[in-house]
Amino acid sequence: MTTADSPATAARRPATAWALENAVFSAAMVARRLPWTDAPARALGLDALTRDGVTRRLLAHLRRTRSGRPVELSTPYGSFLVPLTSGDTEGLLTRADEAGALGPASGLTAGGRRYGLSAHVPLDREAAVAPAAAPEAQEALDALLAEDVDGAIAARRGDGTLEWHEWCRGMLRLSRRVVAGAGAAPDTLLSEVTAVATAAAGERSYESGYAALRRRLELHLADPDPDALAGRLMERGAGPDAAAPALAHALALVSEAAAGTALQALALLAVGAAVSPRDAVGEALRRYPPVAAAVYPVRVPFVWEDLAIGAGTEILRAPAWLRGPGDTGGPDLDPGPLALCGSPAGCGAARFAALVAEGVVRVVTARVRPVLIAPGFTADRLPDVLDPRTLLVALQDIQDPVDGEDHDGPDGRHGRAGDGRVTVGTATAVPVSAYGYAPASYGALAHASADRLERHAESLAACADHGGWNRDEAGERFRMVLLGHAERCARAAEDVRRAARRLAR
Repeated sequence: MTTADSPATAARRPATAWALENAVFSAAMVARRLPWTDAPARALGLDALTRDGVTRRLLAHLRRTRSGRPVELSTPYGSFLVPLTSGDTEGLLTRADEAGALGPASGLTAGGRRYGLSAHVPLDREAAVAPAAAPEAQEALDALLAEDVDGAIAARRGDGTLEWHEWCRGMLRLSRRVVAGAGAAPDTLLSEVTAVATAAAGERSYESGYAALRRRLELHLADPDPDALAGRLMERGAGPDAAAPALAHALALVSEAAAGTALQALALLAVGAAVSPRDAVGEALRRYPPVAAAVYPVRVPFVWEDLAIGAGTEILRAPAWLRGPGDTGGPDLDPGPLALCGSPAGCGAARFAALVAEGVVRVVTARVRPVLIAPGFTADRLPDVLDPRTLLVALQDIQDPVDGEDHDGPDGRHGRAGDGRVTVGTATAVPVSAYGYAPASYGALAHASADRLERHAESLAACADHGGWNRDEAGERFRMVLLGHAERCARAAEDVRRAARRLAR
């Protein structure tokens, strides 16, 4: 036997799980469709009995009993080869990709439904990382995002909360602008065709959907915007035929990151789980990857280390399941294949999408302060799942302090309080009714409204203290009116705060 023949001869099939192990793993997968099942265990502090607790303990058991090697598990959603560590996941998929053994990946929902992922297309790295190459480039990106971010902030409800569909609409517009150019920003059909083509990946209708997407993109490549990704690609010598597929992939990922990941990052910043936009986006991508689980079909047999992987095998990658309960790690802004894209070989478009999400968070926090309303969680007890569609985040106007001293705001802007200006933004309104939220969530809304009333009272009092009212009798009268309003706002704030405490019980 030659040395070259040794690996093939020594290769063996992956271990198969026992029937009881299959049953426990299947139960944990099915339970992901029923998020309320975790409530009793969490209320008693028994995290080991939650869906993620059971899954992690089972995977730890499999690592002990199978020497940490990937295991074949049977579930109601199919039979999968499951790597038991993140290192094995990356190594196995990278080897399969190098061997050309993988078919198109598909996402896997908590309910076991498979869905299409945007087809990976390599993206010129220099064009993808240009927004982070230098401080002036970052400033240019922020300026490009500013118009659409300001529109999203202006679309807040009266109590400052973001409505998901309005936020998503604004972020899709922003995504079209940064990828295809200013001329594509109002082209809502471009986003609709992108979503249809992505969902059809792996199906018969994909080719026709993708052809429609390319035709739509080519309309904006005739005169490419130099500030957008399309302009940078064309400037570096890419023709429309080469640029269109890369831009289609980038648009799908940027849309996901700007709408979903950026909102999750704002929630993490609101509770103090991150200290900067970069950290917040990295943590959101690591903890709550948009591609939470993916299935990779093996078309051609290959050997990885000492395991022979046969054709027809399906590799399941679910990075969140492999993270231990105490694993905080370090935020990694380069999400590669583990967060936004199904490619095992890394993805420039995913990198670009993460940079855009960071820019969105940076521009938002320079203008307003995020406040998490629902679901309620803290920095030391973050949820295992955080669907951006269920998030209720309020954007609080950044007020000048009222102590009469100079202060720099989070965005570096300098202001002086007590100069006679009433420093309030959007008028406070009755909190918008949100069907299905618990009383504690309404309590959080009421508490935010109370804070807003209190700031308004302080602002009115600061305005009344201004020396300009001293000039005549009319000025003194107006001062008394302002002080009366300030007192009423302060009393109203206390009343609302008492109601908030009652609701939060």
